[in-house]
Amino acid sequence: MAVASSRCASIGLTIGCIIFGLGSLIVAHVDIGGWAMAFWRLAISGVIFAVLAKLTGQRMPRSRRAIFYGLLSGVFLGLDLALWHESIYAVGPGISTLLNSLQIFFLAAIGFLYFSERQSILQLLSLCLAMLGVAMIGSPEFAHNSDATWGFIAGIVSGAMLAASMTFIRKTHDTEPTPIFVLMQLISIGGVFAMIVPMFVFDMGNIMPNTWSELGWVLVYGAVMQCVAWGLIAYSIPKLSLALTGLLLLTEPVAALIIDYSWLDKPINTLQWSGALLTMFAIYLGSVKPKPRALRRYRFFSRFYKRKYK
Repeated sequence: MAVASSRCASIGLTIGCIIFGLGSLIVAHVDIGGWAMAFWRLAISGVIFAVLAKLTGQRMPRSRRAIFYGLLSGVFLGLDLALWHESIYAVGPGISTLLNSLQIFFLAAIGFLYFSERQSILQLLSLCLAMLGVAMIGSPEFAHNSDATWGFIAGIVSGAMLAASMTFIRKTHDTEPTPIFVLMQLISIGGVFAMIVPMFVFDMGNIMPNTWSELGWVLVYGAVMQCVAWGLIAYSIPKLSLALTGLLLLTEPVAALIIDYSWLDKPINTLQWSGALLTMFAIYLGSVKPKPRALRRYRFFSRFYKRKYK
């Protein structure tokens, strides 16, 4: 039974990541601004999660601080989505999704600075490998793409925003355990309100879908990519080991790269493919936590730090 459950969770996580990758294809083809696209995605999913919370009888947390953290997580998720969309427009779905996946290193930095978590030698090595991989991807892109600078900045910062969003999800649960549908509803509300002003500033004239086809794709993007994909990932991750989770999460940038290269005719040379593989390997290494035996070794080195090792 445990093997069957793990297999189902692995399949669910893989499918969820691939659906996320396909979402970048919708963003690339629908003529709506990146900030507006984030607004519609969160607004549609917010309605769906509100209905699900009502049907299942889930209630808002009593703690105002928990509600605040949930809304703040949504603000950062909205910024993550908007900047990721902007990066897609600039450098394509594949590279932008790979850059967004660097959030694992921002999470490590937040853990180090805010939660006093020490990083392993393997995680520090993975950061160096990721920087090298991004340089290999970027060097040819900067040579022929005038939007490459903005695309790389937006993609990397979107990863930082995603890490911040995940951190405040943790803070929400630490303050008061919150049901999943209610939590996602709070996140959607926070993100929607955060997108209103920048949407009208940056995307004026590009806010509404222009055709019934575009409206349909926007509905699919909000309902399937935000609700179904997140649901599959949230369901699967607790049932798998951290190492396997980190490996399977890489199917998202892999799917986006393949879509970018085969469907959108994005020119990706051998150096960039090598850099992408190196970056994905680095992301995988960064997601693997050291084993207990290794932890004892790191505790020895922690004596030289002022703060207590955790």
